Amino acid sequence: MTEYSGGGDEEPHHSGKLVRLADYRKDRLDLPVTFNRRELDRILYLYGFMVAAGEWRDYAIDHLPDRAVFSVYRRTSEVPLYQIVKCPKLARKQGEYSVVNAGGMILKRGQDLDRVLRVFDKKLGIIRA
Repeated sequence: MTEYSGGGDEEPHHSGKLVRLADYRKDRLDLPVTFNRRELDRILYLYGFMVAAGEWRDYAIDHLPDRAVFSVYRRTSEVPLYQIVKCPKLARKQGEYSVVNAGGMILKRGQDLDRVLRVFDKKLGIIRA
């Protein structure tokens, strides 16, 4: 269907009527990308583990229009040691998730967050269940 059935000045996404797919997608682009509960739980579990190991001390979460970024720091005043990035636009290409180091190099990229975060297991030489 190419047009929505709504009258006059009604907003298509608030009217409860049929909406053009292009209009729906345009409205959805205005929302920032966020980590869902499962993703955030997994990232914060890793963060807590690394804090206990004395590797990380602080973090920041940025929800941008095209990606969500979880940055980890050794000290608050420094640049982030690592950034865990969720970019939905890359989901069908290179993978939605990536880990980037302080130099901007992508250490690991993929479709599965758990597999991408395993890049930190190699750095510590620790095997977790």
